[in-house]
Amino acid sequence: MKYVGMHTQIKRNNMLSVLLLFMFPVIILATVWGFLALVHTFNGSYYDDNGEVVFQVDFASVNHAFLTTIPWVLLGVGVWFIIAYFANASMISHATHSRPLSRKENPRVYNIVENLCMTCNMDMPAINVVDDSQLNAFASGINKKSYAVTLTTGIIDLLDDDELAGVIGHELTHIRNHDTRLLITSIIFVGIISTVMSLTVRMMYGIMWSGSGRRDKDKGGLSAVMVVLLIGIVCCAIAYVFTMITRFAISRKREYMADAGGAELCGNPQALASALKKISKEPGLDNVNREDVAQLFIVHPDEMSAGVLGFMNGLFSTHPDTDKRIAILEQF
Repeated sequence: MKYVGMHTQIKRNNMLSVLLLFMFPVIILATVWGFLALVHTFNGSYYDDNGEVVFQVDFASVNHAFLTTIPWVLLGVGVWFIIAYFANASMISHATHSRPLSRKENPRVYNIVENLCMTCNMDMPAINVVDDSQLNAFASGINKKSYAVTLTTGIIDLLDDDELAGVIGHELTHIRNHDTRLLITSIIFVGIISTVMSLTVRMMYGIMWSGSGRRDKDKGGLSAVMVVLLIGIVCCAIAYVFTMITRFAISRKREYMADAGGAELCGNPQALASALKKISKEPGLDNVNREDVAQLFIVHPDEMSAGVLGFMNGLFSTHPDTDKRIAILEQF
């Protein structure tokens, strides 16, 4: 199986990474403007002659407050991103409960990774392991210092050398194609949105519970609750839309490209097909319970696809159907 299109894939992923970097501050600033507009709308409300509430907003005041807020918003986002940029390896490790795998602990894995890296003339990434009897693997990192290939103990024990070489070759191709850089960037951004949304929801519940006993006596408290409810709804909607945008930006073709690269590196497409068959029967790391991190896995855990949210995740999944991937590999 000849591996083609790597440079095109690298260029595409680099462009998408830059696009996300520019798009995210725009979305955050739009959210801030919407928040300020809501606050000014409620503050500017009044009762007309018929006793009906009239909402109005002073756009000049909103824009003035927005311009004053911009530097602080950009500073906050920038600080968060810088911290996450340099701490992404530890963040992924914490989410998946992985640990470094030493050469002494498993020379077999180290030899396979070294041989494949020499074959494609790339620097050897760090090797991590997750103590999980189920099967999965993923690559992560945004630069040479943070690139890593992570395997579960289950996949190491169950696959033979050829199959394991195919899986590791697949993950090394993700690194070579800069797929991991794009995915980590999207994970960082979604993490910021999720945190803001979580804080807003907690604040909403706090106000609701503290104000529930005096709603009849304090209409101002009720208005405050309504404002927070609207803010929570807006934040949830923005978080959902942004997550969908990042899903659309991450093409399913990257997995086919990584399969092709892994098959070329190990020199045996059938071995990678066999590995995918075994992994698909018991794909592990479902306890991670983070859809953004699951984008990194070679096979998406079935347990994370239950219910309505699972249906939506499947609809916008960044992973193609595993059976299709296997069928393509078996043609060669």
